[in-house]
Amino acid sequence: MDYDVKDMSLAEQGKLKIEWAEASMPVLRLIKKRFKREQPLKGIRVTACLHVTTETANLMKTLQAGGAEIRLCASNPLSTQDDVAASLVQHDGIAVFAIKGEDNKTYYQHIESAIAHQPHITMDDGADVVSTLHAKRKNLLKHVIGGTEETTTGVIRLRSMAARKILKFPVISVNDADTKHLFDNRYGTGQSTMDGIVRATNRLICGSKVVVAGYGWCGRGIAMRAKGMGADVIVTEVDPVKGLEALMDGFRVMPMADAAPIGDFFVTVTGNCRVIRAEHFAAMKDGAIVCNSGHFNVEIDIPALEKLSRKRRIIRSGVEEFTLRNGHRVSLLGEGRLVNLATAEGHPSSVMDMSFANQALGAEYLVKHYKKLEKKVYPVPAVIDKEIARLKLAGMGVVIDKLTKEQEKYLASWEMGT
Repeated sequence: MDYDVKDMSLAEQGKLKIEWAEASMPVLRLIKKRFKREQPLKGIRVTACLHVTTETANLMKTLQAGGAEIRLCASNPLSTQDDVAASLVQHDGIAVFAIKGEDNKTYYQHIESAIAHQPHITMDDGADVVSTLHAKRKNLLKHVIGGTEETTTGVIRLRSMAARKILKFPVISVNDADTKHLFDNRYGTGQSTMDGIVRATNRLICGSKVVVAGYGWCGRGIAMRAKGMGADVIVTEVDPVKGLEALMDGFRVMPMADAAPIGDFFVTVTGNCRVIRAEHFAAMKDGAIVCNSGHFNVEIDIPALEKLSRKRRIIRSGVEEFTLRNGHRVSLLGEGRLVNLATAEGHPSSVMDMSFANQALGAEYLVKHYKKLEKKVYPVPAVIDKEIARLKLAGMGVVIDKLTKEQEKYLASWEMGT
């Protein structure tokens, strides 16, 4: 079997961590049990470009149980858990191409290795496999029946491709599922981002000023958790509706130019580029800490920070300190990559349980319906979304009400009024 991981001797350690995560993933566990029985993905080749973590490992094992042949590569050079990668190769026979800290050349070589088996389904977190296929390996597009996309940044790229009539196969936007963005983005990103900041810095959040750039679902979660830890939270936005929402949620709202001189921590989570730029770095106080929780490391203008600096050093694991020409020090966490994965372990498995249930059921849906789908981005079917929520509640031992016959009739009628 072809693979490229850091150290196979880490496999036993990775196996235990995968088992620990599985204990908090009851929905995926139920899907895996059904997949093993029904084999809905038998003969299907899947290329997955995701964060190689314990939670992703359980998704891969679920797809494999359903009959799929899988190749997995990393969607971020710093998110790979090397022991997990080794375990998937040794214990599950899954071809993995991922090494934590891999350089840009190796990153794309790993994507090339992952698509070498001519995939039928792509499973992306950031759309790098889809873009590679369309830009460099068009000869493989004829094999692809569809794909799934995990994150906001990837969906933005795919919708742009679809609008320009470039996209050559249907893609299901897992990110748009309620059981993904309402929970993974808000609660998962919120907790894991603050976890990454605290692990990297060991600084007190309480009493500090935390600037959150972007108030989408991820930004909401980060602002909520920072506030819960006692921070004075400031939100920057370009969308007036989201800015108004942040204000009414109790946060201060201002432009980044006004926030830069007063912030202690800065977190970008916009999905856009150069959100924190040279003029912002120059205005920051001595000791400011900057990080990113958006998918790509383009939200912080790192080249501009480098040009402004007269000295730089790694002062802690995952913390690079830049001394500006004015003498102020600005620290960058996790090389500007996803801080929740670069300096922590990513989302809790109980949240990823729902996100990856959407991935598994999305793949099954593509196999069943791809012939009827157009070459565009589709939401996760509502029936799948509701079923995942139902299974999650059942796994947590929670029961909710059901409509009575009278209530069903009332909701379906127009005659009954006050």
